[in-house]
Amino acid sequence: MNPVEAHYDRDPEREWERLARHRTEFAVTCRVLVEHLPSPPGHILDVGGGPGRYALHLSRLGYRVTLLDLSPRSLDLALERATAEGIYLPPPVRGDATALPADFTERFDAVLLLGPLYHLPTADERLAAVREAYRVLRPGGYVFAAFITRFAPLRDVAIHSPQWIVDNPERFRQLLEEGTNLADEASAFPNPYFARPEEIEPLMAAGGFAPLGLQGVEGIVAGHEEAINELTGETWEAWVALNDRLGREPSLFGAADHLLYSGFRPPSAQVDE
Repeated sequence: MNPVEAHYDRDPEREWERLARHRTEFAVTCRVLVEHLPSPPGHILDVGGGPGRYALHLSRLGYRVTLLDLSPRSLDLALERATAEGIYLPPPVRGDATALPADFTERFDAVLLLGPLYHLPTADERLAAVREAYRVLRPGGYVFAAFITRFAPLRDVAIHSPQWIVDNPERFRQLLEEGTNLADEASAFPNPYFARPEEIEPLMAAGGFAPLGLQGVEGIVAGHEEAINELTGETWEAWVALNDRLGREPSLFGAADHLLYSGFRPPSAQVDE
């Protein structure tokens, strides 16, 4: 079994709950999606969408969302959640971001890549996923691609296991220099890739896309979000708006945990071979 599939199959509820714990990431991402997406209805492909947090949110807004993921148990959970809410979710598809179904060509108005690109450790794999997203989009369609930044895992290490950089010198070097931290299948985060901000637009351009924007979805609260994520009402909305605004500051990109690229497939452009 693919180690990423095995990881998410072990506990699909964990990924569902992750976006409940990290409410700022979810809220700002949703604002960016709504900002750029055409008004519903429209057909969206959620690649690597796991248990369906974004798929269900967009379905509530009136979009038709096809959910695709490696993890069968995550897809089962998405269907359970949709059924419990009375939301229609088309039959999810078990699949790989680097090899989407052949009959998906130019079928979708938008593609979400909100997970696959940080579980593809080689440049060739990441480019394959981006080019597959391009292929399945209609000309003029939108892409939204999430990346974990190079320094995000070190903030996590600083909080939970600061000794790690001393006890694992080769993995520490690999993380800083190459953006990978390859470990066994039982790793807490298998097959990772952590991107530098400046490599994101060139990768997406190599796949054929034109940019609309880059956004740090935690704004200024990456690693400092506990109190913010407990807020409600007007104060919560004010902090979401602030983090949306400040997340667009290029000077803060490297300090984000997740960066979200928004772009589109130009109506008549061709991908360079």
